[in-house]
Amino acid sequence: MTDTSPLPSDLDLPRIERVRHDLRRRRLTVAATERLTPHMIRITLSGAELEGFTSLSPADHIKIFVPDGQGGTQMRDYTPRRYDAATGTLLIDFAVHEAGPATRWALDARVGDEVEIGGPRGSMVIGGAIRNWLLIGDETALPSIGRRIEEFAPGTPVTSLVAVPGPEDEQRFETEARLTALWVHRRDPREVRPLLDHLKGIDIPAGTFVWLAAEASVTRAIRAHLLGERQVPPGWLRASGYWVHGTADATEKFED
Repeated sequence: MTDTSPLPSDLDLPRIERVRHDLRRRRLTVAATERLTPHMIRITLSGAELEGFTSLSPADHIKIFVPDGQGGTQMRDYTPRRYDAATGTLLIDFAVHEAGPATRWALDARVGDEVEIGGPRGSMVIGGAIRNWLLIGDETALPSIGRRIEEFAPGTPVTSLVAVPGPEDEQRFETEARLTALWVHRRDPREVRPLLDHLKGIDIPAGTFVWLAAEASVTRAIRAHLLGERQVPPGWLRASGYWVHGTADATEKFED
């Protein structure tokens, strides 16, 4: 059946709602660990202090407090991959791409270990007159992309374009959305050309919301392509540099 409903106009911009949460720290226990792919580890956390945990958006971030290897503690941002209030469990996926303190902790984590988390501080909920979704990122964005795909309403048209080191790092998602999953294999996470080459073959019709997150220089280049050559309206794009090559615990925000 052909969709004959009107296309969104310039006045029908996506609705972005920012919701603040009470900020608190929680001490949790590792309930399970799983090697999803060669470059992704899933940690399941549980504990009584998870009661009241709230995460309204797949773009949310929590702080994880991990040992710095020198007797101190460092904080790192991670996406709440899935929270199940019924079972009292929180899933966190760790991309193994740089041997930072959080990656080392995830590699060494064992059932029964304890860890503290904080947040999320708030949620950015995207809704409104969106007809299609295009999700672009690298493995560090996969937890957010995967959660978003799984939470879409049945039948939602969504295309994902994700760069990973190789075919063994591709993931499958349980979803009722109408998903087209595209994968790019690259050696260097700073390579933008493989993503751009694939992106040029993807149709971006009116009413498509584009969500983009990767290494900062990659995000910057793809964002410029989307706004320039593809003429995606700024209000229909959200872009983030989830990490910055050579700089620990750094991100880059792109205001649209």
